[in-house]
Amino acid sequence: MASKQKGIILPNTSCGNLHNSKASNRRKSEEKFKNNIHQKLRNLKQTLSIMDSSNLTSLPEEGSEETHHPSAFSSAPTRPPIQTSSQKYAPLDWSHYFDQEDDIQIPDSDDVFHVYMAGTEGPVIFCLHGGGYSGLSFALAASKIKEKARIVAMDLRGHGKTSTQNDVDLSIERLCSDVFSVLKTMYGDAPPAIVLVGHSMGGAVAVHVAAKKSLPSLAGLVVVDVVEGTAMASLIHMQKILSNRMQHFLTPEKAIEWSIKSGSLRNIDSACVSIPSTLKYDDSKKCYTHRARLEETEQFWRGWYEGLSEKFLSSPVPKILLLAGTDRLDRTLTIGQMQGKFQMVVVRHTGHAIQEDVPDEFVSLMLNFISHNRIGPNGIEIPGLRRPPQSKP
Repeated sequence: MASKQKGIILPNTSCGNLHNSKASNRRKSEEKFKNNIHQKLRNLKQTLSIMDSSNLTSLPEEGSEETHHPSAFSSAPTRPPIQTSSQKYAPLDWSHYFDQEDDIQIPDSDDVFHVYMAGTEGPVIFCLHGGGYSGLSFALAASKIKEKARIVAMDLRGHGKTSTQNDVDLSIERLCSDVFSVLKTMYGDAPPAIVLVGHSMGGAVAVHVAAKKSLPSLAGLVVVDVVEGTAMASLIHMQKILSNRMQHFLTPEKAIEWSIKSGSLRNIDSACVSIPSTLKYDDSKKCYTHRARLEETEQFWRGWYEGLSEKFLSSPVPKILLLAGTDRLDRTLTIGQMQGKFQMVVVRHTGHAIQEDVPDEFVSLMLNFISHNRIGPNGIEIPGLRRPPQSKP
């Protein structure tokens, strides 16, 4: 028994210490790992909480008693109410933009020109629309311009609500005569300071009117996206362009929708107020069609634009040319612009109808032009203009 007891092997104390040390280190590593995991989970929870209270959730309505904070992953942004096509493209009335409309009866003729007017003070910005448009092409601009100046937009012959003996006589001579007649009838022999603004075909008319030097109070000339070189080159394609456009519409809403989707206009509000005035109802076909019969006026197209650049440069008033792209500038105007004979602005993010597509920018350019050239409310005398003969007492 004694010998067996002597044979008992006692535990090695140093080995036990080493074993305990390794176990302790392992436990510490595991705890550190767990702590790291918990910290990451806390960070993730905090991040999700921040996201949940950010702009990913909708704000509570004013006056609501409870504020809900749904999860960023379980909530979807509120969609705007769905509009039907007829609601989205519903016509807008001119009275939202202009102050009044009037019919100008030309003495000793059966011609009656429809005009829209706004504003009570300052110079008169007299607007001439393009072929196939109407005076309401300037509606959105008018609502802003009238705060600083007066604005008049007329429906040219064969357009809008204007009624004449010959709606398809769109010769440049006739169109210029119409403008002089309307101004004479409206203002008599003492017109206020007038800034002529013309878009496309209306721009050509404005240039020809200014070049005649027969309007004593003409104080400025604004031409919108028309250049002789580009216009003349496009004439051979014009009939095809006219024939390819949609001709008949069941409702004005359909015409407005077409104008936007085809890219003719880019501003729905402007289309909703201007497009209906470019239509007429065809009783025989029970639908709407284009008011202006442009396809019947081809014989006059060349006369609108021929020599336009030289006439523009020779007009003895401050001038500004607004373009939708630099490619529209021809050689004559390029030289004139380099010589500082006129101001030019290339308007970005717009189509051909600058005044409709970006009315706020258009208004800003108009008012800056008037301010820069100090065009006053009572008319100013410009050297080089022919003044009407004074009657002797």
